Amino acid sequence: MTTVRNRRRTVAAAAGLLVTLGMTACSTGQTSGGGNAQAAPVTGKISMTYLQKQGDQQYFIGEAAGAKAKAAQLGVDLKVVNLGNDANQTVSDVQSAIAQKTNGLIIVPPDPSVGPQVVQTAKDAGVALISSDDQVCATGPDPSKCAASALLPRIGFSGQQMGQQVGQRAAQEFQKAGWAAADTRIISAWQQDVTVCGDRVNAAKTAFNAVVPGVQSIDVGTDNTPTGAQDKVAATLTANPGVKHWVIWGCNDENVQGGVTAMQNAGISPDNIDGVGLGAYLACKDWGSGKPSGMKAALFINGSDVGALAVQTMYDKLKNSKPFPQEAFAPTQMVDATNWQSSGVQCS
Repeated sequence: MTTVRNRRRTVAAAAGLLVTLGMTACSTGQTSGGGNAQAAPVTGKISMTYLQKQGDQQYFIGEAAGAKAKAAQLGVDLKVVNLGNDANQTVSDVQSAIAQKTNGLIIVPPDPSVGPQVVQTAKDAGVALISSDDQVCATGPDPSKCAASALLPRIGFSGQQMGQQVGQRAAQEFQKAGWAAADTRIISAWQQDVTVCGDRVNAAKTAFNAVVPGVQSIDVGTDNTPTGAQDKVAATLTANPGVKHWVIWGCNDENVQGGVTAMQNAGISPDNIDGVGLGAYLACKDWGSGKPSGMKAALFINGSDVGALAVQTMYDKLKNSKPFPQEAFAPTQMVDATNWQSSGVQCS
């Protein structure tokens, strides 16, 4: 995910997730997702490989921890692989996992364009495959242009629901500040080839505009990192002089924190910044400092929950032949400077 993230609950709590399941995968999606949809259950010790992009980010660190804890609980042999940002490494690491006789693959690829090759490789080997966090298409490089039946079963969060919560909170902060639409601009910052990121920011726009119509929006393409967002937002500020108030959201905390930093470095007061993060693991650093910040709130998403749910879902498939859900979602919570600590957010 883009880079979507944190730990909050124990393994026992992860087992009791409030999970929203989408429709059960149809035969095409199941074949694309598993490759061995009709295979008999695994009778011996189950082996899984969890391949993550950007494995050093706090969200994915939490996701790996949740996956490992769930694997230990289930008696699963789990290997976690950090793909970084290397698409070529993704394919080679998938091939390596298959060569090492893994029974199931869970993947968050750094580049969705590798989807068809990864899916075909797993299918040819008869290895079960699902994605977590980001969508992966079996038939083309762009999940946003992919038929629903060709998307891998996915474990993660609902981009539409998350974006809606972010946009609603940003609108509340706008109204509380008493700003006017005419001298305010919105920045939506995200890595624009990551489908779930587009889902999040588009839903945020829709939710915000339903409450506060008429505010002009600026789309800013980033690499989903704080420094990348900071540089792009700084250029956007330079190109838009005279704006008094700024609203900013993005695909993850990295985009919003980078953007808020650029604004404050440009001399914009925190009182004139309405930033709503997504993750809370970076936002809480601002709140913990006790200093005024343009980061007004953030949606807390717990990577540990997703990792645990992904391993459980794969285990149920391999052990009991339970069909993959097309999507399974973990819960979220909006937090701010007043409640982030009691909510269990861990700052990175």
